[in-house]
Amino acid sequence: MLGEGRTQSDTTPLLGKHKQQHHPIIRFHSSPSACSHSISSPLFLEMAAAISSSPSPTSRRFVFLGIDVGTGSARAGLFDVHGKLLGSASSPIQIWKEGDCIEQSSTDIWHAVCSAVKSACSHANVEGEEVKGIGFAATCSLVAVDADGSPVTVSWSGDSRRNIIVWMDHRAVKQAEKINSGNSPVLQYCGGSVSPEMQPPKLLWVKENLQESWSMAFRWMDLSDWLSYRATGDDTRSLCTTVCKWTYLGHAHMHQMNERDSRDMEACGWDDDFWEEIGLGDLIEGHHAKIGRSVAFPGHALGSGLTPAAAKELGLVVGTPVGTSLIDAHAGGVGVMESLPEKEDDNEAICRRMVLVCGTSTCHMAVSRDKLFIPGVWGPFWSAMIPEYWLTEGGQSATGALLDYMIENHVASPRLANRAASQKTSVFLLLNNVLESMMRERRSPFVAALTEDTHVLPDFHGNRSPVADPKAKGVVFGLTLDRSEQQLARLYLATVQGIAYGTRHIVEHCNANGHKIDTLLACGGLSKNSLFIQEHADIIGCPIILPRESESVLLGAAILGAVAAKKYTCVSEAMKALNAAGQVIHPSTDPRVKKYHDAKYRIFQELYEQQLSQRSVMAQALA
Repeated sequence: MLGEGRTQSDTTPLLGKHKQQHHPIIRFHSSPSACSHSISSPLFLEMAAAISSSPSPTSRRFVFLGIDVGTGSARAGLFDVHGKLLGSASSPIQIWKEGDCIEQSSTDIWHAVCSAVKSACSHANVEGEEVKGIGFAATCSLVAVDADGSPVTVSWSGDSRRNIIVWMDHRAVKQAEKINSGNSPVLQYCGGSVSPEMQPPKLLWVKENLQESWSMAFRWMDLSDWLSYRATGDDTRSLCTTVCKWTYLGHAHMHQMNERDSRDMEACGWDDDFWEEIGLGDLIEGHHAKIGRSVAFPGHALGSGLTPAAAKELGLVVGTPVGTSLIDAHAGGVGVMESLPEKEDDNEAICRRMVLVCGTSTCHMAVSRDKLFIPGVWGPFWSAMIPEYWLTEGGQSATGALLDYMIENHVASPRLANRAASQKTSVFLLLNNVLESMMRERRSPFVAALTEDTHVLPDFHGNRSPVADPKAKGVVFGLTLDRSEQQLARLYLATVQGIAYGTRHIVEHCNANGHKIDTLLACGGLSKNSLFIQEHADIIGCPIILPRESESVLLGAAILGAVAAKKYTCVSEAMKALNAAGQVIHPSTDPRVKKYHDAKYRIFQELYEQQLSQRSVMAQALA
């Protein structure tokens, strides 16, 4: 779930007296070297368009369009047959936050998508006829619509525009606990338990709390599936969304067909007993019409392509092929997993890699030929990212969001933000520079050593993996009365390290349960921060490969369009053709760095163990 900031407050109405307008701001991409040293701050929504080539209007190319709807914006990217980004644009989307309830509007999102697509095509000088295939990626948010496709509210407010429960919404914690108490066989394919971020708990919450909405809803869809449905009129669901977020058992199709013979398949992977047991048996009616009667591999061509209405709204051509969608993090995996400095002929080599998709949250994606059951880690999911591979999906629910929180809530933040704005740089780059100065002034042996007295457990939004504890809380150890920018820089560094220790915990846990991960690839906004990536390489002890194209999620979505257009026979073939490596970050060879991080990692683990002990003490006190 790749995140951006917002330009409006959480309480701003989506559509007031006047219709909200989406006006993308155009900006040229910086050079690859610049990208490797800074990131765009998630503190503010950045709308960007990029142009790397401007062919004559009369030229006709094969161009593939990737569309990604993140937490704060809709983005569109155009790629050529070599996987090179021709241009991109983004447009903001509204979000409402009220406690644990976080909501969006599908109407607003579609307007933002159309605005971003038109802007990207215009500024990249791409004609609609040149776009040969389209793919959608989005956060795993839950969309409710009625029989006419109109929004159905999922909000206490009753506002019908608010028809999306956002992926990070945690209103359904109790419903998740109820579902997990049943020990259904489907749970073994979710790491042993469902998360409140998955769809069954959210559906159960709506049924228990918004009965009128429950009765009105004709389709419940993952956001990326709704986008492809809105574009084509075909409500075939993706094996990515249904398997990862709805407990669909994709491996029911293992012996039916392969990706190269892809078609929409009757949904035979629903476990009806599960839905009955959790109190949602009415979703079985009509051959599961409300949650998906047919499924397909990612990249499968949907319906007859773009409908006339969607084509007009997007400024594209009727019938342009649209591929079955992916969740945004999974699109990032498709857009980066074959980005190697030297291509490997070994088909098993891909099983030794893990992709970190780093945004608002971080997702950790690894694939295998055999299904691996790993407690506390989602999966194994068959064909949920790369068709015919099993996917293991770890994750941290707050990474970019946590860095935002730590920085924005520090007294030194406004001064730093003003300086960053005046210098036209990012807060993160300024903090990285402060840390370099502190290291020299204090004669520290290396930057990481500045946090010897500051430790962060990053579970501020629960722990998704590998302990799967939504009740986990964040911890900051080592606070003082210091209010300086230097203290903020130290806290920022300790938070980056805490996030990296969490990733090390996931990697070690996966390798202890059958994986053999030895190489990491990273994409998403945080991957553009050199400090963030170097700390991860040092802490985990693996090289980290960055892709040539920084917009890996958009590339992954575009790959779906390329496969739907029959330019490639399958997703794996398209990945090998369109993925390309950029910079490789190696771990420090200084043994003192390893010794230091090993010590801090032990403290990291102890902070959670102490939290469990303290939780037990307080529970007994209140018993």
